[in-house]
This record gives sequence, structure tokens and C-alpha cells, in this order.
Amino acid sequence: MLDSLTNRLTGILDRLRGFGRLTEDNIQEALREVRVALLEADVNFKVVKGFIDRVRVKAVGQDVLQSLTPGQQVVKVVRDELVELLGGSAHRLAMAPHPPTVVMLVGLQGSGKTTSAAKLARHFQKQGQHPATQRPVEICAAARDEAARRGLSPLILDTAGRLHIDEEMLEELRVIKRAVGPHHVLLVVDAMTGQDAVTVAEKFNAAIGIDAVVLTKMDGDARGGAALSVRQVTGRPIAFVGVGEKTEALEPFHPDRLAQRILGMGDVLSLVEKAQATVDAGQAEALAQKIRDDTFTLEDFATQLRQLRSMGPLGQLMDMVPFFKGARGLPKEMTGEERELDRYTAIIGSMTPHERREPSVINGSRRARIARGSGTNVSDVNRLLKQYAQLRKMMKGLKNMEGRMGKFKGALPFLPR
Repeated sequence: MLDSLTNRLTGILDRLRGFGRLTEDNIQEALREVRVALLEADVNFKVVKGFIDRVRVKAVGQDVLQSLTPGQQVVKVVRDELVELLGGSAHRLAMAPHPPTVVMLVGLQGSGKTTSAAKLARHFQKQGQHPATQRPVEICAAARDEAARRGLSPLILDTAGRLHIDEEMLEELRVIKRAVGPHHVLLVVDAMTGQDAVTVAEKFNAAIGIDAVVLTKMDGDARGGAALSVRQVTGRPIAFVGVGEKTEALEPFHPDRLAQRILGMGDVLSLVEKAQATVDAGQAEALAQKIRDDTFTLEDFATQLRQLRSMGPLGQLMDMVPFFKGARGLPKEMTGEERELDRYTAIIGSMTPHERREPSVINGSRRARIARGSGTNVSDVNRLLKQYAQLRKMMKGLKNMEGRMGKFKGALPFLPR
């Protein structure tokens, strides 16, 4: 997510951190580079100008220039301004006092409205709601009445789109809005279209009025222009971001968290939330006990691999680890790592229950049989067994760290609670 912009900004700010003392010239030069990086990320030029001006006013000051850690001070200024640029605080959809809460999705064809409708339904279902989804104009009012009769909420309206904005489409949307009276009108835009997404948001907001934005395809090669411009240009917040094709791949938008990820500071809170939503508490406690008792087996290792994969693509997870730069800009290598996890899962699945519980019995002939059964090579089996042995050794060391784990206890499926 926004890897190119992240790499540029972290490089610029890392150089600032390296200065013992900052001069006004140091800061001005860095801000010129930040300006170029934002423009290359397709951020609206007026938004860039305002951002740079605000950072300059706050950064070129006595408190910063005379600080013992001036680089860190400037980084904080940039981070705080990025948070404000992205909306300041998270936007949440309020539920109507009486069901259904009507959520109307609008946007161009191909922006991801239908996929977002399914994702939103899944999101609200997890919160204990009972969503109903419908499509064209004639049935929207009937759908609202039926949802109210059955106590279903929210009602998600997936409206028709066009390849381009035209008056016929806008009038159809205005008719739906007048007839149904939605509580929330969400504009769905493709984050990969950059400035075009901002232009679309402006036109929809002016023509029918929107309450918030859903940015789709944020897991793709989005340069960042849409995310960093839409709030400032339209005055409307970003409510959700789509980060994949699956129905679970929808995240509430947190301006502060994205600002930290853009600056290479990671997003530990989102990482913890993903782990908590994926990891079964009973399994995690059982794993912790096995680590204490030194009885962690290959069956447990396979369970951990499955849980790690269920949290999402490795690239997205590593993007949440503070200052982890190894995964950025290396999509092919990260894809290779994901294939390695799949390979390991297949290898363990080709073992007998006894071999998974007692890897020490796996001799040369067994390794050859396991490799054939999993469609891999003996060298792959050897590498897995070696890494498993190293993991066992590492987990013995974790037993001595339990008192120092703090809030990270249980934050990842392979760490003890």
C-alpha cells in the first residue's frame, strides 16, 4: 500500500534524523523533496501546496531548530499534518434509531460498488447486524419497507454505474435518494485512478451530495493521490478502504494509522486487531502452554502457518510492522515467501501423524516419501525441518520473555499469550 511514496518519504525523513542540528536550509530542502514526492504520488497540487506550507510554518521554528532531537520533531510535524490531511479522526457510520439504516453506494462502473456492497454486508454482519442488499431504482423503496418489516439493518443499495458521469445516471441517483432517504451516501472510488478519483468525488458530491468515501483497490499499485487528496478537496471523510477481493478485505479507515504506515512507522494496532480476529483464544493459550512445556510439534507449526495466512497477504502484514523496510518494494520476493508457506503446509500435510509429533523419526527414506507426496524436493523438506528446529530453539527463549511482552502478548499467532 503506497510503497513508492513510503520509500520516498522515509528516505527524506531518515536524512533529517541524521542531523545533529537542523538549519532552516536543511528543512527547506527536505520539504522541496517531500513536495516532489507527493506530486509524483498524484496528490492534488493545491493539497500539496497547503500541506507543505503548514509543515513549513510548524517545522521552521525555534522549538524545532533548537531541539536536541530536531529530526524527530520534524517527523512528528509531518506525521501530524498527514493525519489531518487524511481526515483527522476515523469516520464511523451511525446506525438509525429504527431499522433499517439505509446505506446507498454510488460511483462509476468498475469502481468496485458491488464488491464493496458484499464487503459492507460482511462487515456489519460481524457486528451482529443483519444486512439486506438490493440493486435498481424500482425496488429500493420496497426493499426498505421489507427490511423494516423483517428488522434487517443495514439496507445496502448497490446503484447502477456508468463508465463516465452523465446526467441520466445522476438523475437516477437523485430519484433514489429522494424516494428512499438514505442515512449514508457512500461514494466508491478506485484508489488506483489517483487524481481522477478526486475529480469523480467532487462531481458526485456537487450533483447528489455524499457523506463519505470508500477507497477500493488500496492493496494494488495505488500511488496515494486519491487517499491524500479526497478529504481535503471534497470535505468528506474516507470511511472504508478495500484491501483485497475477499469479502473480509474491507477495513475501517484510520487517518493516524495510514499516516504512520506512509512514514514507515508501521501499524501495530491494525496488526493486533487482525490477529485478534483470526486467532482463537483457546488455541493461543494451548500453544503458549506447549511453548512453556517444550512440546511444540509440527502439527502446531502447521496450525500457526494457517493462521498466519488467514490474516492476509504477507506484504500487507509486513507493512504494519514498524520500520520494516525489507518487504517494501519487493513484491516478487514477498510472493515467493507466501509460496514457501504454502509449500511448508503441503510438506507437513504429507507426513504421518507420528512424524508430525516426532520429527526426529524422519530419516532419509521418509524425507523422500514426504517430498514425493507433497510435490516438493527433499531439499525443501530438509529446509522445513531445519527452520522448525530453529523455531523450537527460539520459542525456548520466549519463555524467558513472558514478563516483558507487554501489550504484544498474543498479538501475533506465533507469540505466546
